[in-house]
Amino acid sequence: MPDKLIIAKIGGKVIDEAEKLSVILKDFADIPDFKILVHGGGKKASKLMKQLNIPVKMINGRRITDASSLEIVQMVYAGLINKNIVAELQANHCAAIGLSGADGDTILSHKRPPAEVDFGFVGDIDSINTEVIIKILKNGFIPVFCALTHDGKGQMLNTNADTVAAELGRALSSHYEVDIIYCFEMQGVMQDINDPNSVITYINQEKYAELKAENIISDGMIPKIDNAFAALDKGVQNVFIKHYSAITQKESGTRITK
Repeated sequence: MPDKLIIAKIGGKVIDEAEKLSVILKDFADIPDFKILVHGGGKKASKLMKQLNIPVKMINGRRITDASSLEIVQMVYAGLINKNIVAELQANHCAAIGLSGADGDTILSHKRPPAEVDFGFVGDIDSINTEVIIKILKNGFIPVFCALTHDGKGQMLNTNADTVAAELGRALSSHYEVDIIYCFEMQGVMQDINDPNSVITYINQEKYAELKAENIISDGMIPKIDNAFAALDKGVQNVFIKHYSAITQKESGTRITK
């Protein structure tokens, strides 16, 4: 039976607020299985851009990553956020290593071609170097990936953190029994965002279609759940969307099922 691998993705307010980040990193450090952490950091990047008078360009909630934006994203994701997370995990006796997709050639992508919208230096993932990642895991280290990949030709690319987690899970599912946990500030996917007791305990494809039609699931939650279903189709065992303080609680949040 293959070893268990937990891939946890964090973003949003969990990264922005030190107390929330400390809660999840302490719990993540206590997970006994093989594990990988993936993080975003778009809000911090936008904040720094505004401080530097660099325009923040968004379309339908998605960042346009031009050359100036990419420099800031690299500084914030791979530098400020990644190293702070690694340092705090080390303080919790967790042998973390901070990585982007360029490190060890771990995540190769291509620049998304412009269609209706040119998103700029945004990467769509082509391949995961499982050999390198498995070596890191087997030597007792915990990869901490920021949401940056590369094209193999010297170009860094901004890549959706939910997608990074899903693609890592898909690639590693032939070597491990993989669970993906998307952690954020809500209790899970909510029937009513104003009612903390309205967590939807499971979502399959049929229920997903209904919830989208009713506009209960919309905006940024759609690509997150799309990634979850894609990961399940490629061999990931379980995908959960849950509160950042419940990463180790098995019966919590929303489970995505086929």
